Amino acid sequence: MKLLNEAKHLIKDNIRDYGMYIALIVIMVTFSILTDGLFMSSRNISNLLDSAGYIAVLAVGVMLVIVIRHIDLSIGFLAGFLGALAAILLMQLGWPIYIVIPIILILGIAAGSITGFLVAKVGIPAFVATLAGWLIYRGAILMATEKTGTIIINNDAFNAIGNGYIPSILVINGVHLLSIIIGALAIIFYIFSTVKNRKNKIKYSFEVVSKEIFILQLIFVSAIIGYITWVLASYNGLSWTVIIILLVVIVYHFITTKTVIGRHIYAVGSNPEAAHLSGINVSKITFLVFGSMGMLSALSGILFTSRLQSATTTAGTLFELDAIAAAFVGGVSAAGGVGKVTGAIIGALVMATLTNGMNLMGVGIAPQYIIRGGVLALAVIFDVFTRKQRA
Repeated sequence: MKLLNEAKHLIKDNIRDYGMYIALIVIMVTFSILTDGLFMSSRNISNLLDSAGYIAVLAVGVMLVIVIRHIDLSIGFLAGFLGALAAILLMQLGWPIYIVIPIILILGIAAGSITGFLVAKVGIPAFVATLAGWLIYRGAILMATEKTGTIIINNDAFNAIGNGYIPSILVINGVHLLSIIIGALAIIFYIFSTVKNRKNKIKYSFEVVSKEIFILQLIFVSAIIGYITWVLASYNGLSWTVIIILLVVIVYHFITTKTVIGRHIYAVGSNPEAAHLSGINVSKITFLVFGSMGMLSALSGILFTSRLQSATTTAGTLFELDAIAAAFVGGVSAAGGVGKVTGAIIGALVMATLTNGMNLMGVGIAPQYIIRGGVLALAVIFDVFTRKQRA
């Protein structure tokens, strides 16, 4: 009974963090029941994660932009344009992939930095600056593809980024060994880092949950990681898209939680004036966040173009709205200063899960938009409600 009461209080006190995980599990179980288990099949879970990749990457970047109280509407067509540019460099100019990808990422950083300069130094509102970018990159896509319409990419290495899987090394009864090993290492890393974090909190007299609840958390999260790994390993193993998402999560989680820059980002988002008075260079942080957003837009464009194996005139359409919706569903606050990298990824998975599940059930496109819009509205209402409770 004591454990149950503590668990209830833990969820209640951290409802912003746990709510999205609970929602994702409920949605997945519901669709699994409604589709007679088809939703949870290895093939479908693998396809779901791969299809969510380009939005998940964008969601991480836009989460940080919203944290510092700005918005970026240009990221969708920037991703589409840079994806088309990658196709042109590969197929029309014949450049090798190991040169094309770094160039596209650098161009993404440059594009994001220009936006950051307009917002941080010139003082143009982010909405206006990025709306201008939206129009510019939309026109750039049309110009890049006006002759051929669609640029087909016949490059196996590039196409493998969005459609390929890591080497299996050894397959035992249909299970890919390397994927299992990576999953096991992920569990070990999670347990090690979580235990270390708990010890540090105890060392500095911070409040922590009881040992019993802590062990239950370790078991629960490890079981989820293990189950997803097993499901994917039973199909074709971990895809390169999943590996890229994991790397983005690891890098950005480290930056936002373990570095001075990360602390400054949240300080600027919580109170820009106070952050400036305390010596934080607000303009520099704004510049860095938008530059990072540009790089992730480029990566998103690479993932999307690779998955389609072509560049099209419509690439990037509504990407920014899907990413913004994923960030809000994942717990970022409209008031700034609150948001997590893992939350953005979970938000992207929630939106992708809704779309995938409704497609399997044969739900029409019109009801899908209405349902997804309702979920977004509920997420923002939830944010407002939880902020009022904490106030």
